[in-house]
Amino acid sequence: QVQLVESGGDLVQAGGSLRLSCVDSGSTFRFFTMGWYRQTPGKQREFVATISRYGITNYADSVKGRFTISRDTAKNTVYLQMNSLKPEDTAVYYCQRQGPLDVWGQGTQVTVSS
Repeated sequence: QVQLVESGGDLVQAGGSLRLSCVDSGSTFRFFTMGWYRQTPGKQREFVATISRYGITNYADSVKGRFTISRDTAKNTVYLQMNSLKPEDTAVYYCQRQGPLDVWGQGTQVTVSS
């Protein structure tokens, strides 16, 4: 059973940076589109960014120019580099593997203080 394990969440001041990591335990990581989503209490989970198996990226308008998604196939890892963080970026961030059955990680908390 494939598992996704996120790490890198932390408390950071506005304007700061964080890099989230998500390790895929499976052997077929390279074939799947990977994504990052986030959720705050009382709200639906929202799209942040995706990266295809070919490296094509897509971003939510709210993070364009500040966040960068990347992947390292040799390490079965997808990253989310977050710069110029804002208090409204505070959320639990989830990694997703898109497929016939989506796989989700357990989430990592990002808190941005003003």
